[in-house]
Amino acid sequence: MSARAAVLIFPGTNSEDETLRMLRAVGIDADLVHWSRGETLPQYDAYVLPGGFAYEDRIRAGAIPAHDRMMDHVIAGAERGKLVLGICNGAQILLEAGLVPGTGAVRRPTAAFTRNAQRHFVSKHVEIRLAVDPQRSPFTAHMQPGAIIPAWASHGEGRLAASDAHLREIVEGAHLAFTYEGGAPNGAALDCAALLNRAGNVLAIMPHPERDGWNFNHPARAEGDDPLAPSGGSTFFRGFAAALSV
Repeated sequence: MSARAAVLIFPGTNSEDETLRMLRAVGIDADLVHWSRGETLPQYDAYVLPGGFAYEDRIRAGAIPAHDRMMDHVIAGAERGKLVLGICNGAQILLEAGLVPGTGAVRRPTAAFTRNAQRHFVSKHVEIRLAVDPQRSPFTAHMQPGAIIPAWASHGEGRLAASDAHLREIVEGAHLAFTYEGGAPNGAALDCAALLNRAGNVLAIMPHPERDGWNFNHPARAEGDDPLAPSGGSTFFRGFAAALSV
C-alpha cells in the first residue's frame, strides 16, 4: 500500500487542487481534507498545507490557522516524525505554529514570513537553490548538492524576518533549506525561500514548486516542447514521494 498524504483545507485555502494533482502525478496517494474532517488526519502518513489566505490572513498570515484544531494533529504527527510540507500560506502557518525553524516552543513563533519589502503582492517565476546538505532532510535527500528548482513566487507576505541572533541560529543550525537565485524578490533575510526544522521532517517553502510541475507552467517555452511533460518543479515532489516510500 502506498503512503497516504492529506492536503489540508482551511477556510480561504487555495491551490489545493494543483497541489493534489502534483502529488498524485508523482505516485502519492493524496486526499483533500476539509477543516470539518480534521479528526481523520491521524490515519495519514504525511501532511501538506497548500497556499492561499487561510482565515483571510487576519492578524497576520498563518496566525489563526496555526491554532486551528487540525494543527493539533499536524503538530503531533510532526513530533512523531511524519513528513509535513507547507507551501506559501502553508509555510506561513508552519512558522506561526512554531514547527519551523522549530527552535522554540510549539505555537511560539521565533520568525515570520511577513510583508514583502516593496509592500505589495509579488508574482514572479523564480529559481531556488538547495542551501543545505541534501542528506539534511528526507525532502532533499534525492537532490544533488546545490540543486536548482524552478517555482513561482506568489505572495504578499513572504519576507523572512527575525532577530539578528535568530538569523544566525537559522544559518548555524542548517535550517535555511533553499535560497532565491539572484536575490529574494520580496527582500527576505538570508534570501530565504524555505526553512527546515531540526529533525528535517518539516519543510516550509514560500514559492510554489507545484506551479512549475509541467512545461505549460513556464512563462516561455521552446517551440516543440511537450506542454504536458513534467517540469523542474516536479523534481521536488518526486523526492517527497521517494521519502514517503522508504
